[in-house]
Amino acid sequence: MISTLLVANRGEIACRIFRTCGELGIRTVAVHSDADAGALHARVADTAVRLPGATPAETYLRGDLVVKAALAAGADAVHPGYGFLSENAEFARAVLDAGLAWIGPPPEAIEAMASKTRAKELMGIAPLGEVTEADLPVLVKAAAGGGGRGMRIVRRLADLPEALEAARAEAASAFGDGEVFTEPYLERGRHVEVQILADAHGTVWTLGTRDCSLQRRHQKVIEEAPAPGLTAGLQDELRTLAVRAARAVSYVGAGTVEFLVADGRAHFLEMNTRLQVEHPVTEAVFGLDLVAEQIRVAEGHPLASEPPHARGHAVEARLYAEDPARDWAPQTGTLHRLAVPAGVRLDTGYTDGDTIGVHYDPMLAKVVAHAPTRAEAVRKLAGALERTALHGPVTNRDLLLNSLRHPEFTAGRMDTGFYDRHLAALTAPDADPHAPLAAALAAAHGRSRFGGWRNLPSQPQTRRYETGGEEYEIHYRHTRQGLTADGVRVVHADARLVVLEADGVQRRFEVSRYGTDQVHVNSATLTELPRFPDPAAQITPGSLLAPMPGTVVRVAEGLTEGATVRAGQPLIWLEAMKMQHQISAPVTGTLTALHATTGRQVEPGTLLAVVHELRETP
Repeated sequence: MISTLLVANRGEIACRIFRTCGELGIRTVAVHSDADAGALHARVADTAVRLPGATPAETYLRGDLVVKAALAAGADAVHPGYGFLSENAEFARAVLDAGLAWIGPPPEAIEAMASKTRAKELMGIAPLGEVTEADLPVLVKAAAGGGGRGMRIVRRLADLPEALEAARAEAASAFGDGEVFTEPYLERGRHVEVQILADAHGTVWTLGTRDCSLQRRHQKVIEEAPAPGLTAGLQDELRTLAVRAARAVSYVGAGTVEFLVADGRAHFLEMNTRLQVEHPVTEAVFGLDLVAEQIRVAEGHPLASEPPHARGHAVEARLYAEDPARDWAPQTGTLHRLAVPAGVRLDTGYTDGDTIGVHYDPMLAKVVAHAPTRAEAVRKLAGALERTALHGPVTNRDLLLNSLRHPEFTAGRMDTGFYDRHLAALTAPDADPHAPLAAALAAAHGRSRFGGWRNLPSQPQTRRYETGGEEYEIHYRHTRQGLTADGVRVVHADARLVVLEADGVQRRFEVSRYGTDQVHVNSATLTELPRFPDPAAQITPGSLLAPMPGTVVRVAEGLTEGATVRAGQPLIWLEAMKMQHQISAPVTGTLTALHATTGRQVEPGTLLAVVHELRETP
């Protein structure tokens, strides 16, 4: 029996595994980088061990240090979570060779399926050879790992070398393996997967299907179980292929077989030999704890001959600290508050006051709703997200809400191109027009007690706010009756709560303020602007500013000051949160300044380069 378990991971998945261990009476060990010394997963474990590393991103890829930490802490088992070393066969062998239990499949199974190219060969699928125009579009894909890293869509043959180089670099950084391959890219397919669970006694369960079609940068955003709209025949085919994949490598433990479904046909993508991020939707539908089942299987216990019956529908949304309207730019800073209403599941690696850093994936949390029907589950999740208190950096919460309520999604007609078609509409500014007024009234609360009003009419007070890319100038007055504003009746106003009445309808606005300029009003995030803008704070036209904190990992070859560049030409590559972000020339012109150098750490707004536009003379 396992008594002490080390999780070779961080953040949300480590906390989630620790929760199950607590319920089973198993002691827990966390490992952490220097950057994660104060992280939630390191605080909630019974024991925490620091892992030295050259960089925070590399720390969790040091399998030798993880095994050493497990032995030092007295652990008798290791769970890899997902990402990092979770699909590394050599790490699994090292764990077993050290006399520790491995909560995962045999190393041989990992080895057979960890490379997507070898997995396809095992399933009898011939790899795509040399790419020609007839093959386009194609997807460049990392052979190892997942999470959308190391993927690029190529629509022009001339863009293939650049895509291969970028994908290799990103995959090597994320997984320690720069192998990539190409496969046909299906524009309107659905991403459907089958959860499997197998024991060491020959039993293989298939636990329904999941749809994970809503993706940004090939990384899932909204997932659900079961996948809607599949015919009975297609479901049988998916289950049969999943079992075939498991039996082909004598699989043991939890795993996922992924497919692209298009035109009623299933196309095998890969087998993930680990727990998936989206496993909670399967747990909700089948009433299972997959982590507990993984541990029982690792202890040698057999599964029942048949899995439990599915019940209802579950939908999961991933909350990310990112700005979808700005090319999904990751965001950093203090997460002041994260609180979801009762009735939904919250899996997170953060708590109030934690810092969202630059070194790891920007996912803050997963919110999961379960209900008897799909429509009820979708409505329940949307309602919960709308009422979630989420105070801190910009997030994708509004995008998730708009996605869940989009007609294509509610009808179950989504595919992997959903955001390619709808992102602009889903991220269009839609601020509550009364939110800036509520922020101003909350800030002004109490001033009338100190003589803010006059016997004679005076000019109104003014405050300026920015939210959703829009600026608002708010006017209000202190009077003998209290605070007033045009067009509404101020029913109540204090520093935390404002109640306004317009056209006979009263609305409540909960207000929270952090620092000198960040204000949250219900679900809206506002930045208070200076009353009088600084005319000197102007940006030189053609400036390329760092859109996020990160590291300059590459500058275009031969790029020097004085060079002529064309609009859209890639100039600089930043790495932030394990993803590479390309910065291109905004106009055709001359590079008059270049401040970016490989290895430089930059903050948002750092000036990287300046391109002076070449204008045609009449």
